[in-house]
Amino acid sequence: MTMVKAVRIAAVGGPDVMVLEDLGLEPPGPGMVTVRNEAIGLNFIDTYHRSGLYPLELPSGLGLEGAGVVEAVGEGADFSVGDRVAYCAAGIGAYSEAINLPASRLVAMPEGMSFESAAAVALKGATCEYLLQRTYPLKSGEYCLFHAAAGGVGLIFGQWAKAIGAHAIGTVSTVQKAELARAAGYEHVINYSEENVLERVLEITGGDKLPVVYDGVGKDTFEQSLDCLRPRGLMVSFGNASGPPPPLELGTLSARGSLFITRPTLFSYVMETAELRQCLADVFERVQQGDVTVDINQRYALEDVQQAHRDLEARKTTGSTILLP
Repeated sequence: MTMVKAVRIAAVGGPDVMVLEDLGLEPPGPGMVTVRNEAIGLNFIDTYHRSGLYPLELPSGLGLEGAGVVEAVGEGADFSVGDRVAYCAAGIGAYSEAINLPASRLVAMPEGMSFESAAAVALKGATCEYLLQRTYPLKSGEYCLFHAAAGGVGLIFGQWAKAIGAHAIGTVSTVQKAELARAAGYEHVINYSEENVLERVLEITGGDKLPVVYDGVGKDTFEQSLDCLRPRGLMVSFGNASGPPPPLELGTLSARGSLFITRPTLFSYVMETAELRQCLADVFERVQQGDVTVDINQRYALEDVQQAHRDLEARKTTGSTILLP
């Protein structure tokens, strides 16, 4: 057994429930590998797990995303010691120096990609991939609205949407974040602290409204998102950064023009090994082609994970954030 430093929680709550502990790591079993993490991704869903919004069986580790080197291989696993791998949907516990993971949930990293880039883009990039390629296949020339355009997912989404020729409208809360969103490819940026979102959308579209809205904010933007949709438009509610939206009366959808709504999660779109690996292959290809640039704007030592969560929840972060073991 190897001893590693890992972040654990014994109860749900604020950032102070996270504790860095010494954890015993067994040799990998059949189909498993040990990955020594070189970089770990920080994502808003981690705060949902920590707070209890998305319940975990306690005590538990935290974190879904990382990149590192295979240190040990269990029987039947399709990797070798020394392989560079990334993961974003392999289970909980990435906030650790090393972790045992199913080989079927790992993806080989392309040559030339850094561990930091892979850990910063895997989950957010995979989220963008399923949102704009599979939940609503966004086409060249189409308009869409994306809330929190200067966040980690938002900055990747804007670049990807621009690369395929879509007209992305992004919402932000500050002038600084508006500049980041424009630099990331958003054709139109709405500062909701100063502007009315619906009025600006109508102005941009000539009154046509939108075929799709991607909303990862939740409670604060939910009604506004529905208002921005044209008849038979699709509301993609994929996150709750401001808290969960209120219960929805189904009649609201018909009254607003036979709207559609979905509450997708990445994990439903990467359940099979083949679709997971294709998803991340598409993400890494966009990065290597230069369509998507990963901006790592915050780096924290693993021992500073409490501060990292505080900054993320206070919306003090932009782009991607990584933890370094």
